[in-house]
Amino acid sequence: MPADFTSDDLARVAQLARVELTPDEQHLFSRQLAEFLASAQQVQEVDTDGVPPTSHPTGAFSPLRDDVVRPSLANEAALAQAPESDAGAGLFKVPRVLG
Repeated sequence: MPADFTSDDLARVAQLARVELTPDEQHLFSRQLAEFLASAQQVQEVDTDGVPPTSHPTGAFSPLRDDVVRPSLANEAALAQAPESDAGAGLFKVPRVLG
């Protein structure tokens, strides 16, 4: 485990994630998180001076087509085909997913 990563740090991460860890999980996750942080430290140590920032590793352009305005299904027609809708408000009604 890196010298600056402590069991208190793991407890804080667990608290932020809203998870309770058993002693076995604490030991396992401490080791795994320390290994991950060591790997991240290695990546940060790579010399990137002179390397231009890129958004794509190959420099390829986007093959996406240009946006073109075209006629589409009218709101009234779409709402008329919905099992439940509020045509006056222009809304589809769906089952509640959150309490």
